[in-house]
Amino acid sequence: MLQPPNILAVAGSDSGGGAGVQADLKTIMALGGYGMSVITALTAQNGLGVRGIHAPPPEFATLQLEAVLDGFPVAAAKTGMLFSAEIIRAVARALQKRNFPLVVDPVCVSQSGSRLLQEEAVETLKKELLPGCDLLTPNLPEAELLSGVKTRNLDDALAAAEKLLALGAHAVLVKGGHMEHTVFVTDLLCVSGEAPKKMPQAKVETNNNHGTGCTLSAAIATGLGKGQPLQVAIAKAQEFLNLALRKSYSPGKGFGPVNHAARQ
Repeated sequence: MLQPPNILAVAGSDSGGGAGVQADLKTIMALGGYGMSVITALTAQNGLGVRGIHAPPPEFATLQLEAVLDGFPVAAAKTGMLFSAEIIRAVARALQKRNFPLVVDPVCVSQSGSRLLQEEAVETLKKELLPGCDLLTPNLPEAELLSGVKTRNLDDALAAAEKLLALGAHAVLVKGGHMEHTVFVTDLLCVSGEAPKKMPQAKVETNNNHGTGCTLSAAIATGLGKGQPLQVAIAKAQEFLNLALRKSYSPGKGFGPVNHAARQ
């Protein structure tokens, strides 16, 4: 039996199961990886919204990370919801000497509009975790928040990505889901020293889009952990997410999740 790559998800827990670590682990397993987790925050939420957030002490995030890194050869990792400046610093310190690819999904606001990153933590994220990450995956509002560039279209996305590359990220994928579009959604990949690449995909009309960012970043990390080149990992992750959106369903009230078992 071929050993699956060990993929680490550092993120918050979603009690509704559609986003966060739950979405990460479902994605990693669906794509042939072995998923491990570091829980940075607990959320009480469902498809209607977030009712509360409880974050463990930063020292416990460090303890979880050290346990995983000591016990497993990690092939790739992704971060999602980190919530506070203190947790970001703890995670950044623990990952400082990593020898595997890191995908940073700068989760700031939930699908329902709840803030998942404290306002004072934004600068810490930019200074502590973005420099040296292999890929940053902001949506348009996150790209605008981190870069300071008003981001409404592809030209704006390019300007924002250039600012984020200047902060030290090796590559930036600005996701186009918030742009006005009709048939296609276009993500923009910008790699340091390379020409930007448009990566379009068919638009899927559905309200079941809870956890899309978590799913995409976890899928990219899994591809990188399998040794895929960055653009290949992104394209395969887009394909996986698009199918999961097309085959999504509503298990409860409000925004439903994507269907992580769509390929079965």
